[in-house]
Amino acid sequence: MPAANLPYLRAEDVDAHLNWPMMVEAIADGHRLPPARIGDLFLTRDGDTLLNRAAWVDGIGMGLKTVTVMQGNGARGLPSVQGVMVLFDDQTGTPVALIDSALVTYWKTAADSGLGARYLAPPDSRQMVIIGAGQVAGSLARVYHATFPDLERIQIWNRTAATAGDLAERLTADGIPATAATDLAQAVGQADIVASATMARDPVLRGEWVRPGTHVDLVGAFRADMREADDALLRRARIFVDSRQTTLDHIGELKIPLAAGVISRDSVLGDFHDLEAGRAGRMTRQDITLFKNGGGAHLDLMIAQAIMGAWKAKADA
Repeated sequence: MPAANLPYLRAEDVDAHLNWPMMVEAIADGHRLPPARIGDLFLTRDGDTLLNRAAWVDGIGMGLKTVTVMQGNGARGLPSVQGVMVLFDDQTGTPVALIDSALVTYWKTAADSGLGARYLAPPDSRQMVIIGAGQVAGSLARVYHATFPDLERIQIWNRTAATAGDLAERLTADGIPATAATDLAQAVGQADIVASATMARDPVLRGEWVRPGTHVDLVGAFRADMREADDALLRRARIFVDSRQTTLDHIGELKIPLAAGVISRDSVLGDFHDLEAGRAGRMTRQDITLFKNGGGAHLDLMIAQAIMGAWKAKADA
């Protein structure tokens, strides 16, 4: 098929037909299929980056997300991150769609955490705290609100208190019970669920704050020099990941404590395939469960296919 005939999907084309339960289920469905084949390619020039992330899942198809990160784009009035996701048919390899990479990433990141919490968090969770107040923090509040109907309060904590207050106001306007927190240790100590979405290189979340039974969702760290939780929390928790392949040897959250001997590879008790199959999970109500959201091209592919399916259903209606 000529590339000019491929649909190019953006948020305005499909957002009205997407929802968080749909996206969480798309990732769960993908983990009932054979494990993905994935591969990354990074090219750099000074501070600029071209990132290519590819995945192939039998039964879904193939996907390639290509993203540029250009440090000078702010001065040009352009987004610093731009890109596109290409979908290919599983059997023929024919390109079938182009999707704005930002649209895929938005739904993928929070749905990843939503599924991890669906497996691991206490289903009757009532109190939550989110560390960070950026776009990811907002999407986390939305997916948790959609996944846990008993949530009574979502506290937002940020180093800049006004930013936390602004996000809490926007969420409240959308019917989500959000408030700004001023004391992080106190907020964590009251929470059934703690989610962290920061750019921290040094831990912002301490194990001594976390009470038994809490589910911890670590989202922010994505590089080898980044982590959000301290050693004490890793020692106390039952640890799970979305994918061993994309986390253990790549993200500082686990790579740093593994290298230091704080935990071992056996400390990671399961990934999405294990959790979906029932081979791993929370054992008791008092367990502290820790989930590392590492992302990955295979999750982009699962979400992109769900977006494409929603667009087709809209077009056929």
